[in-house]
Amino acid sequence: MNNTFGNTSKNSFINKTSLVIIVLMILICIPSSLALEKVVSNSADWKDVYSATLYASLIDKKPGLFLTSSRHGTILLYSIPKEANGTLIVSSRSQPYVINYKSVMDAQGYTNVEEIVTNTANLDLAKRLNKDKIVTKYIIVDDAYGYNALSAASYAVIDKYYVIFTSERNIGAVDTFLTDAKPSKLIILGQVDEAVKTRLAKYNPETINKGDRFDNNIEIVKLYQKVRNSKQILMSNGEFIESSIMSGDDPVLFIGRGTVPSQVQEYIKASDFQVAVLIGNELINSATAIRRQLGLSVFVKFAQGSRTPTGPIATVEDLDKFQMPRYAVDLGIYSIMYNKATNSLWVTYKNKANLGAYLKGTITITANGQNKVVGDQDPIFIDKNQYKTITYDVVLEGENITAKIYTLFGEGKRSLENVLEGDISVENVEILDDSRINITDVSYDKGKGKFIITIQNIGTVDSYVSLEILDLYINGEYITISSPEAVLLKIGDKTKIPVEVVMSDADIQNNPLVKVKGYYGQRENALIKTVYGEYAFKLVSFDYVTYGLIILIIILLLLIIFGRRKCPHCGHKNSRLRRKCAKCGQSLYSRKHKHTHEVKSETPVVEEKKE
Repeated sequence: MNNTFGNTSKNSFINKTSLVIIVLMILICIPSSLALEKVVSNSADWKDVYSATLYASLIDKKPGLFLTSSRHGTILLYSIPKEANGTLIVSSRSQPYVINYKSVMDAQGYTNVEEIVTNTANLDLAKRLNKDKIVTKYIIVDDAYGYNALSAASYAVIDKYYVIFTSERNIGAVDTFLTDAKPSKLIILGQVDEAVKTRLAKYNPETINKGDRFDNNIEIVKLYQKVRNSKQILMSNGEFIESSIMSGDDPVLFIGRGTVPSQVQEYIKASDFQVAVLIGNELINSATAIRRQLGLSVFVKFAQGSRTPTGPIATVEDLDKFQMPRYAVDLGIYSIMYNKATNSLWVTYKNKANLGAYLKGTITITANGQNKVVGDQDPIFIDKNQYKTITYDVVLEGENITAKIYTLFGEGKRSLENVLEGDISVENVEILDDSRINITDVSYDKGKGKFIITIQNIGTVDSYVSLEILDLYINGEYITISSPEAVLLKIGDKTKIPVEVVMSDADIQNNPLVKVKGYYGQRENALIKTVYGEYAFKLVSFDYVTYGLIILIIILLLLIIFGRRKCPHCGHKNSRLRRKCAKCGQSLYSRKHKHTHEVKSETPVVEEKKE
């Protein structure tokens, strides 16, 4: 009996030991990411928040959570059940909201909590996904354009891509990672540095860059629909992170703050979407326009249930949203005048932001009870912190003239998402502008990274001039650049105005023609006249005479400063700047020598004769 019991116990121990070993081996084989139940971002850097929430969605541990303040650290814990087994905290080393957040969770009774403290969360999480063989495809975006990252999120989740923030600063580290990861596919989304394109060319990436964030977003939504044909879309403007945007459940379509860009409207009309969910209520006007004009059912997700109940009645709180960098444009009306002398309406805008913008206005003018409408056929560029006067030919009568302004504006020609509206009284003036200018030469100085545009005042009055170079194709996108400020040009004078832009050899090849537009006039804030021309691309010619004179002067200066003068007295070599010899103290400019001579008298010596 005892032997039998002993053998049975021994066999049972062996079986249990084997079972434990098998379980441990299974746990070892399970990817580390699958052992997690929650992923939390503890960082004030939006790139860390984005990376952690995308990581959570890719390992199917949705939704990813993130702190939005230090106080939020305790509130967020109400979203994580105490029985949660496995939490990964991704904390910023330099910008955490809560120091040692793991200890906070440990103190609250949470188990199996891991905390990563890093300043390179984006790449660190990419390495974890690659190690666990979850992701082999990557989307490259520049962190200067955060909206591109948000645009890519939903598609990245359903088609198993990870988004890597890449710029000229970190391309070396990204390239090293990709070399080890051996990506099966690579997509470059939006604008990136030329150095990034060059370094990643060996991976044969697909490039999506239409030169406009709404167009790029539509291309990503199309890719999403090929993988999963969704009948519902989420609507946002790409300015904040929210869990549903990062979940991948539905594609995210961008709409404007004040209006819906035309290409977005056209895409919705051509699609078979049935329902739209607006994330947040900031864009309610644009969403209302979609419902009315396109017949799409629109719901608004603007709040969530309270996680800190304080009474018998359940309250609600705002959505957890992490703000992205905002590319704000700010346009205002500086003045509106009707010039009776020329029968023209002058509308002067002021760009109040440190960012160039495009505008397209529609102005309804009321005079003597009659309405007339003028406006812009195409978007017009206005550079940062500058004025732009647009002239419309129209005949108006009466003194009390008003204008109703409806101007669309935005950061790109096809991104006119903002609206400037207002009713403004029109000032009557009678001004003649006799200014005239001519563009005589356009060339590019590659060494200095600027165009040199030569203009001449051929009028009878002094004139202010501002220049623009239109639709330059730089690093894969069309841009418009302008001179930094209006230049005063006296009667008959000629001057060179620089317009700075750095162009690579490829950029130079891609721009055989240079389109130049000049705005000018007698008054600095009323450049009401324009001149336009297209010029063959020309590099600045080498001025041999000027450079020869400069070299000659440099040589002479070197001879004066570093040359040596031999002392005619003692032979010591002195600096050419010295006037007296450093050794003997004699003048270096005198060649007269002092000599001692023996003087012989020519008077004959008479010997005295002795008697």
